Amino acid sequence: MEKEKLKILVADDEKEIRDVLSMLLTAEGFEVIAAADGKEALDLADESVDLYILDVNMPLISGFAAGSEIRKQFYAPIMFLTAYSAESDKLMGFSAGADDYLVKPFSNTELLIRVKALLRRARDYSHAWQTTAAEAAVPKNEIHYKDLILDLDTQSIRKGDEVIVLTYTEYKMLELFLSHPKKIYSLDNIYQSIWEEDAVGDSTIMVHIKNLRRKLNDNSRNPQYIKTAWGKGYYVD
Repeated sequence: MEKEKLKILVADDEKEIRDVLSMLLTAEGFEVIAAADGKEALDLADESVDLYILDVNMPLISGFAAGSEIRKQFYAPIMFLTAYSAESDKLMGFSAGADDYLVKPFSNTELLIRVKALLRRARDYSHAWQTTAAEAAVPKNEIHYKDLILDLDTQSIRKGDEVIVLTYTEYKMLELFLSHPKKIYSLDNIYQSIWEEDAVGDSTIMVHIKNLRRKLNDNSRNPQYIKTAWGKGYYVD
């Protein structure tokens, strides 16, 4: 029986880029659907899509706006493509629900490495939400920390009665900290634990930390959850 192909939605208003990405990803065995703008990307988005690659600057609806709407409905990873590399731009991207952010120009090899890493990390993520009634009756596998409850089975986080929506990367980062309280994780430690590669020297980790603190309604000057060990890294006590 032929193995079902993973589906990737590519959205870019430049036809040349769409065509190149489609040929590159198809050659790697992926099924590719293409959109010429953010509105078309939203129209094509559904549960069958395993990964979204969205250009930021698209007509009608921007990549950030499209990604934000997609994230409200689906949990597949999102990668943004952009010519902007400033930390504020990355923060906007990750706030819109991105799992990765690739700055143009990029090599085909780098794109494929990141695509495969995102799909590998997200492989079990969607399955965790398909909990049967029988599974739901089983005592939950949870981590309790202050007023936070991290459900390892459904890969969700609750703060009191509120369910907080995290991206896959944000969830894995929080799980890492809560599973090893008091352990200080350097940027290299975090990269190796979550991305399974060495740190690339950018501010990606700090942007994710800012996002987590914002979503947890944590004061960055005096955080109650994820704390900073200056010059060393991050931890929970």
